[in-house]
Amino acid sequence: MSCPKRRAMVQAKTWVLTERFEGFPKDSNFRLQLEQLPDPKDGEMLLEALFLSVDPYMRAYVMRIQPGEVMMGSQVAKVIKSHNPSFPVGSHVVGRCGWRTHSLSDGAGLTLLQADWPQEVSLSQALGGIGMPGLTALYGLEEVLDLKEGETLLVNAAAGAVGSVVGQIAKIKGCKVVGSAGSDAKVAFLKDLGFDEAFNYKTITSLEETLKAASPDGYDCFFENVGGPFFSVALPQMKQFGRIAVCGGISLYNDTTPQTGPYPHTSMVFKQLKMEGFLVNRWQHKNPEGIRRLLAWAKEGKLHCREHVTEGFEKMPSAFMGMLKGENIGKAVIKV
Repeated sequence: MSCPKRRAMVQAKTWVLTERFEGFPKDSNFRLQLEQLPDPKDGEMLLEALFLSVDPYMRAYVMRIQPGEVMMGSQVAKVIKSHNPSFPVGSHVVGRCGWRTHSLSDGAGLTLLQADWPQEVSLSQALGGIGMPGLTALYGLEEVLDLKEGETLLVNAAAGAVGSVVGQIAKIKGCKVVGSAGSDAKVAFLKDLGFDEAFNYKTITSLEETLKAASPDGYDCFFENVGGPFFSVALPQMKQFGRIAVCGGISLYNDTTPQTGPYPHTSMVFKQLKMEGFLVNRWQHKNPEGIRRLLAWAKEGKLHCREHVTEGFEKMPSAFMGMLKGENIGKAVIKV
């Protein structure tokens, strides 16, 4: 006896990669297409995206995607039909479902948002300060840098989703924080967050002199998001036995010709520095505790998670490219 066909119940919109990026992404790298999804089977559920995320890592990781595949990315989604008791209808999840409005899932890789998520905190924050970027900041400071009260921290790309949380957590821990950003509006935002010093790297005459003026004694810790010339200038400003957490290198992602030198060896040796790259998933076993801590700080008014919200799934590529250009202050989010 033949099996009954699964009835198509929803039409999903997806953004697929048409060709690999060469240099900065462009509109022709993406194509919007439709996909018919069947009813969920036993153990599956149907998800409807509410908020989607665009992040710098997507530019670095895009080489893992084949042309014709859906673009990678995380989203907050609502369960609208379920045959999985662990994910009831009406619950909300965070998952790496890609750039799509609807998804079928068996629950693998999904994080169920707590039922008592505070009403005053938007669910979109689960993609930002109360999600992966916030956890990246937390683990980079605590697990990699082992930041101590009274130390001085330098963070670049400081007005972004990760950097803005880095600075606030460092202030909670009783540290001096110096932040770099790419516009006067972003600098004003950092000052509002409580950064001790902040500067617009695009308008200063000398990065070296600016860093020295912001902290004449140097820096105990450096949360590095940018790479390139900024890193080369900042490295000699580290104190003896300084620590560097390498989270990203956004100044490098769109290069068609790899940047070269100066090289860090002399400063690394004579200042006896420690430098470590990291990925947030190394500590995913700590995520429930980390989320609770971030939420508590937000509810106490100690952590402010600003968002740059773009309305409309059709604007995913433009939101992605805008984020890479630094148009966002705080977390870049797309609201469906």
